[in-house]
Amino acid sequence: MEKVVVCPYKRPDALYRLICFPWAGSGASHFAHWGSLFSSSIEVSSVNLPGRDSRQGEPFAKDMAHVVNEISSVLLKGLQEKPFAFFGHSFGSYVSLAVALHLKEKYGLEPIHLFLSGAPTLNSEAFTYLKTAHGVKDEDLLANLEISGGTLFEVPQNKDRKKHLINTLKEDSRVLHTWSFEMADGNIPFSCDITCFNGSEDQQARDLEAWHDLTSGDTSFYKLPGGHFYLLEPSNEIFLVKLITRYIEHAGL
Repeated sequence: MEKVVVCPYKRPDALYRLICFPWAGSGASHFAHWGSLFSSSIEVSSVNLPGRDSRQGEPFAKDMAHVVNEISSVLLKGLQEKPFAFFGHSFGSYVSLAVALHLKEKYGLEPIHLFLSGAPTLNSEAFTYLKTAHGVKDEDLLANLEISGGTLFEVPQNKDRKKHLINTLKEDSRVLHTWSFEMADGNIPFSCDITCFNGSEDQQARDLEAWHDLTSGDTSFYKLPGGHFYLLEPSNEIFLVKLITRYIEHAGL
């Protein structure tokens, strides 16, 4: 099942696993290379949803339940063997949460740390837009992407690649539209620490404090220079890798 969860830098002796969940419209390639940046104590894998990268010939997922079940079934054995953490960016943050909630409810498994990046809280207007973007005109969707992405994110100029990006963005929005999560009164789903990252110029991911409510553990917040795709800046990536490593290794003590 290497197509579903990609791990080009295998470290069988690693103490921890970090599973990364990419942003809407993208595949596993960006986070897959993170495996070369982390120390030998952490093995990094990247989730690859249908319809992109090596799975481009497959039909897109129709709902979040399909996404969660597929990822969980592939990851389950490995996550039962070693402590693990999740990192998601934007759309990937919500997929990581959905998978984490499923693993906790069905198998009693919980990440030792959740890292949420560029993710508006569930009661925000920005999150509502992400859930309904599949109904937006193509040109408006691209315009919003270019505005939020800033100079670090490039929309492909090739007509076919651009059309595929638009289709993938809309299909990911449809998946998000099928997901709903409401906490029962007094029921806090997680006990692990949560760390939230966002770009200082990202207008989408403001007012992140509501993520506090997801856990009885500690919640921390970091603003890094840049827009929605701040993590593509090499200096920010270095910061993320160092901080994530420290949090994971500390949580494992």
